[in-house]
Amino acid sequence: MTSRNQTPAPAEAGLGSQLQKPVDRRLFLRYTGLTAAAAGLFLAGCDDDENNNTTTVSLGSGDVGVLNYAYALEQLEAAFYAQVIANPSFATAFTSADERAALTAIAKHEAIHRDFFKAAITAAAPTQIIGGLTPNFSTVNFASRDSVLQTAKTFEDLGVAAYNGAGQLIQNPTYLTIAGKIVSVEARHAAYIRDLLSNGSFADSTTVDANGLDKAMTVAQVLSAAQPFITERVNGDNVGK
Repeated sequence: MTSRNQTPAPAEAGLGSQLQKPVDRRLFLRYTGLTAAAAGLFLAGCDDDENNNTTTVSLGSGDVGVLNYAYALEQLEAAFYAQVIANPSFATAFTSADERAALTAIAKHEAIHRDFFKAAITAAAPTQIIGGLTPNFSTVNFASRDSVLQTAKTFEDLGVAAYNGAGQLIQNPTYLTIAGKIVSVEARHAAYIRDLLSNGSFADSTTVDANGLDKAMTVAQVLSAAQPFITERVNGDNVGK
């Protein structure tokens, strides 16, 4: 997958600046789906499952494992929204110009997040970064507004819960600060998508607990929910350890 190769500075300001750099529209349009050849690549940190011939991608351990975990989820979201925007039925599925503009902005945000994590991991641990994952959106009808929004709701709610659950696993305070900034953007996405589906549902009991806090999910729970949308098998057993 293509991304910027600038090396982020170790300071928080340097890392954060990566999130503010514009991403050309061509970048996320290229993520409407990976080529068939990419599906056969032997990814860094992975092995082949002898039983079903499915590639297994190991996210690794420690902070690198957490970063790879976030990178995997951002790859999935970026690929999804890129396909939403590039689909020939985008304008007919979303007749509102405001909705199309918002989804285009979300697609750009997710592409920035994906590229940021790739750059950060490449700088910190170039030999441990996972490769490009192959999305599986076969259950999504990109010509249907409801199908797109329901899938977007799944991804956004999952992303927020994933960051909330992974925060306690991060040891580097710089990474923790950046994760906090990204999850706040993901929460904005989730709120918007939820309200498009059902006005006023942006903070209902399925996402916010009785204490007024966003719910969190473990790595295992998140990967179990995300796995149907990823061709490779993703192993996060050692994330944060």
